[in-house]
Amino acid sequence: MKKLLLLSLFGVALIATSCKEKANENAALTDAASEAATATGNSATSTANSGAQSISTENTSGKYPVMTFDKTEHDFGTIAQGTNVEHMFTFTNTGDAPLIISDAKGSCGCTVPTFTREPIQPGQKGELLVHFNGTGSNQRTISVNITTNTQRVTERVTIKAFVQPKEAN
Repeated sequence: MKKLLLLSLFGVALIATSCKEKANENAALTDAASEAATATGNSATSTANSGAQSISTENTSGKYPVMTFDKTEHDFGTIAQGTNVEHMFTFTNTGDAPLIISDAKGSCGCTVPTFTREPIQPGQKGELLVHFNGTGSNQRTISVNITTNTQRVTERVTIKAFVQPKEAN
């Protein structure tokens, strides 16, 4: 009986400790989201669903950045297979809030984008450099998805090339 009582008390202590650690972790996540949202002019809200913690940012000011590209598609024309090419996409923040790019990914591993990491103020320009390594053959169309704090959240540019296969020896 004593063993059962001691085991029960140990279990209760373990649960209480883990709940306190989870509360501290959730508070830290909420604080981090609040700091990030404050930097972009948004307010952070935290929601819990079935014990899972998810954090979202809501724009309460009604002001968003707008990512306006000079052009959203570039065609390299015909290139030899294995030829490395790159194109610089330029854009302007035509919105009312600082533009923040958090990520950019090509639709395949053959394309590597690099982008302006600093917030782009309204009216300022930014750049997105897209490298394509010339893999594959025939017509290639590759999109680059850009994760931002715009109202649309995801922006997209496209590159095209006709990759001429190497002749077999």
